[in-house]
Amino acid sequence: MDAAVVVLTYDSAGWVERALASVRGRETVVVDNGSTDGTVALVRERFPDVRVVEQANSGFSGGNNRGLRETSAPWVCLLNADAWFAEPDGLDRLVGFAEEQPRAAVVGPRLRNLDGTLQRSVRGFPGLWPLATEYLFLRKLAPGSGRLNPLYAGGFDHASPRQADWLYGACLLVRRAAVEQVGGLDEEFFMFSEETDWCYRFAAAGWETWFAPVADVVHVGGASHGGRLFRENLRGHLRFLAKHRGARTAERARRLLRASLALRGLLFRGERGRQYRDAARWLGSGPVARLLER
Repeated sequence: MDAAVVVLTYDSAGWVERALASVRGRETVVVDNGSTDGTVALVRERFPDVRVVEQANSGFSGGNNRGLRETSAPWVCLLNADAWFAEPDGLDRLVGFAEEQPRAAVVGPRLRNLDGTLQRSVRGFPGLWPLATEYLFLRKLAPGSGRLNPLYAGGFDHASPRQADWLYGACLLVRRAAVEQVGGLDEEFFMFSEETDWCYRFAAAGWETWFAPVADVVHVGGASHGGRLFRENLRGHLRFLAKHRGARTAERARRLLRASLALRGLLFRGERGRQYRDAARWLGSGPVARLLER
């Protein structure tokens, strides 16, 4: 087949059935990262043609890398367990578009929320200014501005195919030849920023990342972690910057994030304010090298 599908699961029993039904008929591998909610039993019972690989939780990168090794098709669709193609031929159309882009390493569809509204999936590479616009709320002043909202690619046209820095990893069609040249996802990123790093490495090697609204994918978002990994998100920013921009830039980012989250902790009450204050204390607990230790 021209494309195989890898679905990574972790306590995904509530959504994975819709994901697998939307790609029925394709070579599909489910990599389960240690679910305890019956996900594996559900998949084996209702989708006997799907191959299931069970392993300890190795994060987004480790799980999807395992899926890549378990398949051999020239294209591999990495599909979140809480995401599904809205149309039966959605993956076919995505592959068809990808085949027309000879330097495309990654192609992503348009994402939709459960209510059908657009879920913005195009992102810009992190840096000091993009992080400042996000964590100091500067993007709120002009969310459609590429200058004041670079991290979330403000003003990006989600209605037509265009190249992008990187795409949110809910559904990524990946060219195996590009992966064989650049390598798989970096497993030092447990969750968050792994697709950022991947697309950055693809670009450095001369490959391209494309947003292609030729297919729509519905994405719930945060279904497996419930938004509880805020600190891991910050760690992802720092790991990316330390790897690609150097230790000095990563330290400056740590100080920026610490100050901005301390300010947020003063402005917000309740659980949200407590989360910001806890994150600020963590960022102040040591240098970047120590914060990146597992």
